[in-house]
Amino acid sequence: QGQLVESGGGLVQPGGSLTLSCEAFGLQFNLYDMRWERQTPGKQRDTVATIFHDGRTSYLYDVKGRFTISRDNAKNMVYLQMNNLKPEDTAVYYCKAGATFWGQGTQVTVSS
Repeated sequence: QGQLVESGGGLVQPGGSLTLSCEAFGLQFNLYDMRWERQTPGKQRDTVATIFHDGRTSYLYDVKGRFTISRDNAKNMVYLQMNNLKPEDTAVYYCKAGATFWGQGTQVTVSS
C-alpha cells in the first residue's frame, strides 16, 4: 500500500523561500507522475507543479519562474523549491502520486 509523507512547510515572510519534500513508500516511484497540489479553505485544489515519470515538468501559471519541482528516483523523493513566496501562496500543500496516492499535507503560510 503506497504512502506519501510531506515535510518542510512553515511560516515564511513574503519574498522568502521554502523547500517542501515528499517521500514515497510502498510504490514503484519511478513509474509515477508526481504532483504538488495546494488548497485553501473554500477554494478548489489546484495542481501547482507536475514532474512526469520521464522528467518533464509543468507548472501552474501563477508559480512559473518561482517554483521548481524535482525528483530523486533513487531516494523515492520529490521536492518543491519555492522562491519569492507571496501571501497568496498560503495553503496546505499536498504531494500526489498519479491519481492514486496522496499525503496528509503540509501547511505553508506566507505572512509578515
